[in-house]
Amino acid sequence: MKTPLRLVVYSLKRVRTLVAAMALLLAAFQVLLIVVADSIQSSSSFEQLGELMPPFVRQLLGPSFLSFMSFSGIVCLGYFDPAVIGAVVGLAIALGTMPTSEVEIGFMDLILSRPISRHWIITRSIIVLMICTVTMLVTMMLGTWVGLNFIAPKEVAWPAPHLILSLALNLAVLMLCWNAIAMAIGSAARRRSAAGGLAGMGALAMFLLDYVFSPFELVMGNPLSKKNLLVLVGIALTGYALAYIFFSRRDISH
Repeated sequence: MKTPLRLVVYSLKRVRTLVAAMALLLAAFQVLLIVVADSIQSSSSFEQLGELMPPFVRQLLGPSFLSFMSFSGIVCLGYFDPAVIGAVVGLAIALGTMPTSEVEIGFMDLILSRPISRHWIITRSIIVLMICTVTMLVTMMLGTWVGLNFIAPKEVAWPAPHLILSLALNLAVLMLCWNAIAMAIGSAARRRSAAGGLAGMGALAMFLLDYVFSPFELVMGNPLSKKNLLVLVGIALTGYALAYIFFSRRDISH
């Protein structure tokens, strides 16, 4: 058991700087959004911003438009901003193709020369992804809490805690899903760039097709769709199962 644990610790050390920097940036972005929302609220400009939006945009968003153009809506923006989704999904794909990189550079030969089963390589990557995901999202929610308690005006309605948790949970499951897809592809690929590129193009295609999820329903107060979560979790479990199978049968020579 010591060898798998050491492998997890080593992998975390490799990505700790990137994960820490991204976590702090996400937290800072949340604080910045609260500063912006506070500024708009102080000048009573939410109605003016709504009037500046083209009519087709208001019709496209429907009733969710009014919920979004509010203090709570701006605060929640950081949890479904395209840049944030792209960053966390990109990190998930990078972590998912970690075994492929180790095979490509020959480091996998050194790892498997020790008394460790192949399935631990995939298990290690899943554990690392979960630790990194929890670290980033907890830091992000902490940034939201700090901003609300020290910057936000007390007289406006803050986003409900369960809303923030739902948005964070959706991001976590989204990362899990694309990590599994990237890991399944990477377990059968010889080059990390090919595996990461293919998974990245798939993620971009799903995003452009607006298939990832619709956050506006959450902002309006509707509960998180269990169907969407089950679909993402199902994809993740399938991807991880394929990753175990592919990696157990692959040739690790480079």
